[in-house]
Parts: sequence; structure tokens; C-alpha cells
Amino acid sequence: MACAFSGSSQCLRQTNLVTASLRATRPSPYAYTPQFHSSSTAAVGKASDLVITPRTRPGHPQLSCCTRCPSAISRSRTQSFSSSFPRRSKTYQTVEQAKARNKLGPFSWPAGILFLLAGVGMTFYFRSEKERMQRKRIAEMTKGIGKPKVGGEFELVDQDGRRFTSEDMTGKYALIYFGFTHCPDICPEELDKMAGMIDRVKQRAGNVLRPIVISCDPARDTPAVMKKYLDEFHPDMIGLTGTWDQIKATCKAYRVYFSTPPDVKPGQDYLVDHSIYFYLMDPDGDFVEAIGRQFSADEAAKLICDHVGDWKGKLDKN
Repeated sequence: MACAFSGSSQCLRQTNLVTASLRATRPSPYAYTPQFHSSSTAAVGKASDLVITPRTRPGHPQLSCCTRCPSAISRSRTQSFSSSFPRRSKTYQTVEQAKARNKLGPFSWPAGILFLLAGVGMTFYFRSEKERMQRKRIAEMTKGIGKPKVGGEFELVDQDGRRFTSEDMTGKYALIYFGFTHCPDICPEELDKMAGMIDRVKQRAGNVLRPIVISCDPARDTPAVMKKYLDEFHPDMIGLTGTWDQIKATCKAYRVYFSTPPDVKPGQDYLVDHSIYFYLMDPDGDFVEAIGRQFSADEAAKLICDHVGDWKGKLDKN
């Protein structure tokens, strides 16, 4: 590489002085001899024709310019810095891409979609958690302290004439309905809904529900009558009946309105009035929630499955 000096005569004088000084002293690893390339004369040359070539020895790098040359020093520093820390710059094909990048800043379409999905997921999570806490609060409030608010011990007879007590309900969720076989319209509608609830819960959560129908008309609803009547709705339904005193005590324990007269003669006409609710009991026999007529079969089944999913104890699915 050529080192240019201003002025031809001044350049020649400085070069002669440098050469004489270098020859007088002990030769260094790098000795510089001027070379002139001229077609006209050998003694006189242009400043642009001045070339300084290094004389190197083995093991030493060859320098292309004077070690004191500022351009060489700056180039060596720049090359070493560039090799140690390579630049990484994003290139854009068009000016519009660069402008769009600067306009959006750190935000992009993938980041926006990810943020939206995270927000939707958090919304569903907190909503489901809120519903779960509400169900838990309702279940804890209805248990009461000491004597239960809804439910209790009872002893009745099923449609096969066998003894059935409140202890036989434990292990599964129990769905209890109070009605009678001579009901003209409301009881058949509710029992149809109950049959739909049984099938839906069994499909979603397995065999975790024990459906029970307790008669409010013990004078006419014998075990044989209950068996024939319930077979028209669902084979899993358990029909319970008993004496007037047993039915009265059971209705009182479950806070069910009961208006059947105690002494009824055969063939006598009378009115039977009762509350219209499904009572959901947990596997421990504690009251969970009352399901009214405003619930459809799908809504009631979903509610029951939600409580089943919240249950942390043992659950019989046989």
C-alpha cells in the first residue's frame, strides 16, 4: 500500500534521511527501502510513485505499511474489533418494511395473538374457579352445625319390599324426589326430566348417581304399585314408601311440604300436595343443593357433574 506525502522534493529528502538513519543503526526485523517507479528518470519520481515495502523474516507478519502510519493502526484496531464482535443487523428489502417495523415497535401480530389467547384462557379459568367456589360455598352452608338443615336419618321400604335406610344412600351422589303415583301432570313431567338427568350424568361422569323417589301417598303407593309405576320412566329409579308416620318424618327431615291426611279410607278421594324439588346429596349423605323446576335436564345434569368433579373423597361407581 502506498503512503503519500505532500510535495515531491520534500518527500524525496525525507525518504533519504529515513533510509540513511535505518542503515546506520542495527537492522530491525522490519527495514524499509524506497522504490520508485518512473519511466522517465530514475532519480526523480512522483509522490504517488513512492512505495515502501517491508523486509520480513520468518515467523513475523508482513506489514503493508509503516507501523507508525495512523491509517494502519486504525485499520488493525477496526479489523480486530470487527472479528471479535461481529455485527448483526437486520436487512430490509424495501423501505416500507423498515417503516412498518419502526411504526410497530416491539409489537407484532404473533405477539398480539399470543396476548389475546392468554387473556381468553385466564378469563375462562377465573370464571370456572368462581363457579367452583360458589358451589363449594353452597355445599358448606347447607351442611349446618350439629343437626343438618336438610336431610337426616330415615327408614322406609323399597319397591321390592326390602328395608332401605339413609345409610344405603352413602357412597354415591343421591338424587331424591318426593311425589306420588296418582299425580296427574307435574310428577310425570319431573320424572321424565329425572330420567334424562340420570342418562346424562351416567354418560359424562359414570355410574355415580343413585336416583330415589319417595312417595307422599303411602295409603295408595304400595311397593308393588311403585315398582310398576317407576319402570315406565327409568330402571335405575328406586321407589320408597312406608307408613304415614315414616313418610311424615322423612318429609320433615327434608323440609318437604306434606299435606296427605293420616286416616284415609279405601276408595276415599283426597288431595296430595308436596314440594317440587330434586334434593342432591353427596356421598357422605349431606345435602348439597336443591334443583328446582327452572332447571332443564341438561342444566341439572351439568350441575350434578360439576359437584361430582369437585368431590375429593371416595366415590362408588359400581
